[in-house]
Amino acid sequence: MSAVQTTASRPMQEAPDQATPFGPKPRRISAGRIGIYAFLIVAALFFLIPVYIMVVTSLKGMPEIRLGHLFNLPGDPTFQPWADAWLHACTGRDCNGLSPGFYNSLKITVPSVVISIICASINGYALTFWPYKGANLLFGLLVFGAFVPYQVVIYPLIIGLSSVGLFATLPGIIIVHTIFGMPILTLLFRNFYAAMPVELFKAARVDGAGFWRIFIYIMLPMSVPITVVAVILQVTGIWNDFLFGIVFAGRSNWPMTVQLNNIVNTTTGVREYNVNMAATILTAAVPLVIYFVSGRWFVRGIAAGAVKG
Repeated sequence: MSAVQTTASRPMQEAPDQATPFGPKPRRISAGRIGIYAFLIVAALFFLIPVYIMVVTSLKGMPEIRLGHLFNLPGDPTFQPWADAWLHACTGRDCNGLSPGFYNSLKITVPSVVISIICASINGYALTFWPYKGANLLFGLLVFGAFVPYQVVIYPLIIGLSSVGLFATLPGIIIVHTIFGMPILTLLFRNFYAAMPVELFKAARVDGAGFWRIFIYIMLPMSVPITVVAVILQVTGIWNDFLFGIVFAGRSNWPMTVQLNNIVNTTTGVREYNVNMAATILTAAVPLVIYFVSGRWFVRGIAAGAVKG
């Protein structure tokens, strides 16, 4: 009896060791690893050098910039260019800086992101767990829309929005961003839900839960990683958009990117490079902050739907 107990308990004692990785840890730096690190360093410098130039230029005065020492640190740092870019830079006939464009971008981005993610999550959930006749064809057509160039449909959208009185209005630009974000977001949510255990859905159906109850109480709480991915993609795409903003938003709703273009490309007065650099950094700050805050969720969400689709 003791022998049987000893034999039976041996696997229980060896189980924790089986979870540890096998093989020796690499102690020497190989040529391949050196090449990988060298490539990563060069790639990082490729993107960081322009950022460095933008930051140091935005902290210099115009007399120091005219000396031409591009990589030198500012001798007398000043934040006045940042204040001018935010409050006083001219964006055409108005000299109110980027602040009006910032609030316009918020008014465009927030509802566009919320509406497009809600619609796409419902689409992905319905296409995965409640398939109907012709669902695959509809999904294929929806994904095909992600590959249609924006320039092809701009004129039809102008005609359509004008006919219903939404052209050059805030609701009009929100509708446009929602429509163009739907294909890729639906694909993301469908792949995410397809990778979830179908037994959860079947158990909820056995308990009598319907379409909306399953979606709200089961699917949504488990969709946090892919929702973060969708938020990052939509915020980055909508906030950095210039084409739709200048065509569909209307002058009173021009987003930050359009205001930045007007500041940088102004042809009157002295070209203030420090103000231009500060305005560029301010315009790009929101997507960068969102990505750095939720970057780990982004990687987790991308990998979550990669098992099957």
